Amino acid sequence: MKCYLKERRMEKYLTQTELAKLSGISRGQINRIEKGRAPKVYVETALTLARILGCRVEDIFSLEE
Repeated sequence: MKCYLKERRMEKYLTQTELAKLSGISRGQINRIEKGRAPKVYVETALTLARILGCRVEDIFSLEE
């Protein structure tokens, strides 16, 4: 899975800490997702991040071919 969370977050001028507070997800988990170290991202987490960042889940995550 390819992750564009950092790029989307930075487009909104948010730090990991700010995104964590807005989403209710720990800053550590945001960091793991951005670095590709989170083994799986739950649908609820993906939808929450997309809502906060004003984009689609597909703009944050995509399957590598």
